[in-house]
Amino acid sequence: MTVIIRDLRPDARADLEGFARVRHLALPFILFTPDSLVHDLTHLHPDAHYRPLVAVADGEVIGTAQVHLSHESTEPGQGNINVYVHPEHTRRGAGSLLVRAAEEHLAAHGGTRLYSWVLDEPGNRAFAERHGYRASRSAHFLRLDLANGTLPPLQDPPPGVELRRGSDYADDPRPLFELDAETTADEPGDVDYEFTDYAAWLAETWRHPLFNPELTSVAVVDGRPAAFTAARTDGGTRYSTAMTGTARAFRGRGLAKLAKNDSLHRARAAGYTEAFTGNDTGNAPMIAINEWFGYAVCGTEVRHVRELG
Repeated sequence: MTVIIRDLRPDARADLEGFARVRHLALPFILFTPDSLVHDLTHLHPDAHYRPLVAVADGEVIGTAQVHLSHESTEPGQGNINVYVHPEHTRRGAGSLLVRAAEEHLAAHGGTRLYSWVLDEPGNRAFAERHGYRASRSAHFLRLDLANGTLPPLQDPPPGVELRRGSDYADDPRPLFELDAETTADEPGDVDYEFTDYAAWLAETWRHPLFNPELTSVAVVDGRPAAFTAARTDGGTRYSTAMTGTARAFRGRGLAKLAKNDSLHRARAAGYTEAFTGNDTGNAPMIAINEWFGYAVCGTEVRHVRELG
């Protein structure tokens, strides 16, 4: 079997569906659709040098790679390679060929430190180590059965706090951008991010086809968004929280839990049956909140890093 590595063709539906299928089979905890792939390809900032790759054998997409630079990072040269191969086509060289092509692309655009999320399984970790990557931090995927599980009862907001929907900010989402930027800056991770480009955030986050402003919940204090949970949906029955956070001045008041509970109840009422989220394994406060909701760990990834040169 000959494996060919090439760029994904955004105008070829077979490529898009093949890419989405491999991602879903290898990583069913993350929402991903052909439309979301096209959006990322056409809207990510040029400085990201985003390049989705496919491994093709006998006309079938059997492997994928998402490759880009972290252009929002305060430190230049931070690259990302996430490789996934169809479970029935592993150990045929597709993964190694994808890694090589991805590394060459990032090196050509100034990448010096490359990060890759790897499923916490012996074969996957050994693959990363063989290619010169060393293990770093880890993160959990969590799943909640919305159809059959029991959510905590809805709570009335405390005095001075109001719950709003993300769609209430359709005319001016900037307050949500500012809240997202502040909370993301404090999120645990290997790379420090600094969101300063409002236009890029609008294109990449607010207008993303998976983002659901109607199910996004915002806790507002004295007219200012203080906490939020950003909802994503796949157009079917799967719901995910992309980010949940609280502005520094309002932490310790349970506002993130309030917003997330509101969003989950409304998602269930809208017919969504599965909820997914993710947490850094060192983020004890958010893990405790998700356990309170009834989420259970369904998978773990380990971040691996390789220094070029």
